[in-house]
Amino acid sequence: MAEELQEHETDLEIEDYRDDQVVAKTHDRINEDLSGEVVKLEEGYVEVRLTTTIDMLADNVGLIHGGFIFSAADYAAMLAVNERNVVLVASDCQFLSPVKLHDEVNIVARVRHKEGRKRNVYVTGHVLDVKVFEGEFKTVITEKHVLKLKLLHDEEALNSGTTPPPPEGSLE
Repeated sequence: MAEELQEHETDLEIEDYRDDQVVAKTHDRINEDLSGEVVKLEEGYVEVRLTTTIDMLADNVGLIHGGFIFSAADYAAMLAVNERNVVLVASDCQFLSPVKLHDEVNIVARVRHKEGRKRNVYVTGHVLDVKVFEGEFKTVITEKHVLKLKLLHDEEALNSGTTPPPPEGSLE
């Protein structure tokens, strides 16, 4: 697996970056064909464009499944925060208009509130001038990757003298 990860890494040299350029620090393995591509990235702000494809269809009429719109909005929220260990903890979203095959959804995310490790991000999605999505995403920046954190049940198991099972699908 480690070899597989290294094959896909393409690190830019430091001189390849402009001084004013913000570089994405999170979600570096996401499939941008399914979650949108970054158009503009600034501190606390991002624009993502999702071009809908046949793989996103919910039916034979051309309706795109809302999960792909949510995925693009979530991706944008994570990039607006732009911390390596940012995770989504809650969202309040509205799907305001249907999205169809070959639509281009332009998603904008802005960090609206910071408190310690918490960030609230406001996200909108438009197809042309029609707002199709709006949401508030609550995120937390963790000290370590969320899958490497010791969870409460692990600590309880240790206190009781039992060994917790490894997480389902873990590589260990």
